[in-house]
Amino acid sequence: MSTALTARERMLGRLRAAAPSAPEAVDTIDTAIDNHYQARRAAAPLPARHRIAAMQAALRAAHAEVDCVSADAWPALLAQRLGEHGVHRLLLDTGSAEGQALRAALPQGVSALSFDRPLAQWKGELFDTVDAGLTVARSGIAATGTLVIAPDAATPRTVSLAPPLHICLVYASSLHVDLHAAARAERWADGMPANLVLVSGPSKTSDIQQTLAYGAHGPRWLWVLIIDDLPAHEGGQP
Repeated sequence: MSTALTARERMLGRLRAAAPSAPEAVDTIDTAIDNHYQARRAAAPLPARHRIAAMQAALRAAHAEVDCVSADAWPALLAQRLGEHGVHRLLLDTGSAEGQALRAALPQGVSALSFDRPLAQWKGELFDTVDAGLTVARSGIAATGTLVIAPDAATPRTVSLAPPLHICLVYASSLHVDLHAAARAERWADGMPANLVLVSGPSKTSDIQQTLAYGAHGPRWLWVLIIDDLPAHEGGQP
């Protein structure tokens, strides 16, 4: 105990004796951060098509199901999987281009629902009867397999949180190498959305014995479709 106290006193003494330093200007810090990430990306470039593979690998490591599919083929593929999974009620933005495309491909027995009522009016129905929710990601972060979702009135946070299955579409052209690249390219500093959601896998938790359980605090399953909207020759810049 005396040794620990002595070490603590020495540490505090050094801190008290240290001369105060002037804080760095914000612009200086921003420049240093930019230089760090730019140098790292230059040393290990990740062209656009390689980001797709990196995104898939990271999402699968997080226990998500992920496929890369063409802009023409995804509605039929997803509609087939919904039927096989036993989905009967799907929550989505029926006014969006993606919502309309999927709605037209849905088989009989799968109903498309809009989030067009206040939550308080149908909370019981939503939590008890809706099988899946569809969102379209604003972008993705390849290094970590992260979906960047900006909830809005048609697809509030509840759509990706309450149903046991969350399905997310993300366009290959919107994939960034890392979080820094996403923040810079999308100019988050100029006005970050009040409710920007970062999703990297299905909901999971573990107890003190490290037993992993899925779906405890959100969707048990996450399906991601990376829509390949890149030109066939696209390699992309890092």
